[in-house]
Amino acid sequence: MWKKDSSEGSDRFEYLQTLVTEFQDTDSEEAKEQVLANLANFAYDPNNMENLRELQVPDLFLDMLTEDNANFVEFGMGGLCNLSMDPECRDVILQSNGISLVTNCLSNQREETVLSAITTLMNLTTPSSRAEITDPAILQCMLRFSLSESPRLRSLAAVFLQDGCSQEQVARAEQQMQGQQTAVGIPLPKDD
Repeated sequence: MWKKDSSEGSDRFEYLQTLVTEFQDTDSEEAKEQVLANLANFAYDPNNMENLRELQVPDLFLDMLTEDNANFVEFGMGGLCNLSMDPECRDVILQSNGISLVTNCLSNQREETVLSAITTLMNLTTPSSRAEITDPAILQCMLRFSLSESPRLRSLAAVFLQDGCSQEQVARAEQQMQGQQTAVGIPLPKDD
């Protein structure tokens, strides 16, 4: 069986550490965006999870969700989406008020950010987090998204409602929505 070369692992850690340091040290928004995009891509590879956790990249991504720069938010949300597939990263995100921060991204104007937020919420669902993730306001938001003109948003919202909620929860959210003209102030994202 092939054995992972330990120098490859340390090279990988050093490279990721260099990226994190570059993000922290640079004043250039463009350079920060590029580093965030790279880190988000590295978060897709399970071999990087331990290193990313050690470098506190989940916290870095969470911090990006409240930034004014839309690219910071999008790349941070995309990185969290990738990290949230890993159980240990999921736990870090949950312990860091991640559900609230991710939920706030449901009102983002960028469809990619919203899609990543929905997927992240699905990945963050555990027996202990389910009640918060299936809060009626979130379900109403998903019901609105399920009516979106965007096929991607419509489909993902439908999966969220089908796989993450009981029929009773969805019916209750639909009842609560009846008579409401606006949907809890969460606009549909714009297609980019």
